[in-house]
Amino acid sequence: MTDRVEKLIIIGAGQMGNGIAQVAAQAGLQVILNDIKEEYAKQGLNNIVKNLNRNVQKGKMTEQQRDQVLGQIRLSTSLSDAADCDMAIEAATENMSIKRQVFQQLDKILPDHAILATNTSSLPITELAATTKRASHVIGMHFMNPVPVMKLVEVIRGLATTDEVYQTVYDLSVRMEKVAVEVNDFPGFVSNRVLLPMINEAIYCVYEGVASPAAVDEVMHLGMNHPMGPLTLADFIGLDTCLAIMEVLYEGFGDSKYRPCPLLRKYVNAGWLGKKTGHGFYLYDQPGGKPINEAR
Repeated sequence: MTDRVEKLIIIGAGQMGNGIAQVAAQAGLQVILNDIKEEYAKQGLNNIVKNLNRNVQKGKMTEQQRDQVLGQIRLSTSLSDAADCDMAIEAATENMSIKRQVFQQLDKILPDHAILATNTSSLPITELAATTKRASHVIGMHFMNPVPVMKLVEVIRGLATTDEVYQTVYDLSVRMEKVAVEVNDFPGFVSNRVLLPMINEAIYCVYEGVASPAAVDEVMHLGMNHPMGPLTLADFIGLDTCLAIMEVLYEGFGDSKYRPCPLLRKYVNAGWLGKKTGHGFYLYDQPGGKPINEAR
């Protein structure tokens, strides 16, 4: 295997994927941003352009630096473009069957030395690795959202992940100006095993009539010094993603403390997924826009 990653393909150009592409390109890597449709890949690139333009306006980078970063990125709709990459980071939907399918395809296309990473926020790395013939080269690389801003990356070893692969991914994280924290392969890892039950309990407070969403958020924001309340955060993450992670925790541990709140399931079934749909625990002026008031 190579001890330094120079060419990287990212599968999934959504919120997480385009953020990873941006920080990888800023670190000087050649980046292929892949999605199933060209329009999705272009949307991802547009988001990167928007972020970089904001950095130029704030004086954090020059126009020349912005153009250099954008020059490191090319778009793709074919997984065959992974054939000469040192590493792939899968950032597809948080669904095990979709991720398995992507892993199996990439395993056949990537060079033998290449590392296969997943940005999953909760699913088991070892189980994904078992679908490939390179389990020793499979690892979790869980970035935080928004990727260009948040410093943490949970680096999750599967059962067979080698020390060499871990070290390469650790070094890559540092090169991307991230702080890598080593975590073992358990449902939800550390971040979501701690965070999502708190969010779920906040939803129970609303469900049981303990307090309104705004009141719950204000208690946690002002009383616990959280940057934002748990229900605002849930809307930002996406209520469908919150439910998916809670279900992974509930299934993985078999403990009732991880049972998803019925209100969370009800909102997801209604298509009220939070900020991205314009309706969650709060109403937004438009999908992906600013909150205007509590949902009713």
